[in-house]
Amino acid sequence: MMRFVRFLDAVNELVGTSIAWLTLVMMLVTCIVVVARYVFNLGSIALQESVMYMHGIVFMLGIGYTLKHQGHVRVDILYARFSAKTRAIIDCLGTLVFLFPLGLFILIGSLDYVYFSWALTEGSAQPGGLPGVFALKTLIPIMAFLLLLQGLAEFGRAITILASPDPEADKSDHL
Repeated sequence: MMRFVRFLDAVNELVGTSIAWLTLVMMLVTCIVVVARYVFNLGSIALQESVMYMHGIVFMLGIGYTLKHQGHVRVDILYARFSAKTRAIIDCLGTLVFLFPLGLFILIGSLDYVYFSWALTEGSAQPGGLPGVFALKTLIPIMAFLLLLQGLAEFGRAITILASPDPEADKSDHL
């Protein structure tokens, strides 16, 4: 089971580290947009939209990576004080009750939306904007898929902890 969990972890780790550099590019492009606008009185809708595209890519493709590294908001007031097995039970229940249904809802619910956008080859509503809105919307089901993959990894890790006679021995694998 842990071999499968590590494979799923590796998928989201690769995606997350591959898109992380976009945050730097996004910051640089934002600075260019601000300087161009306020210093040179020049504006570019395409350049402004490229920042939104990069933000969408980082957010959508980084969601599984963030879950892998426990970066999502969680109320840890009590959770941190629980034993490894109790945390694993909470993780299993949270994954089954919240993460999987939400991920499936987003995945299934977005397919028609994305299909319609592709059918129109939807572009920006702004004159001079970027033409690939349909490609950006494609990230919605991909995001849901990556989230579900990482959810499987987290669920598998929790099951492994529950099946282990010494849950503290598996603690390093959970991090």
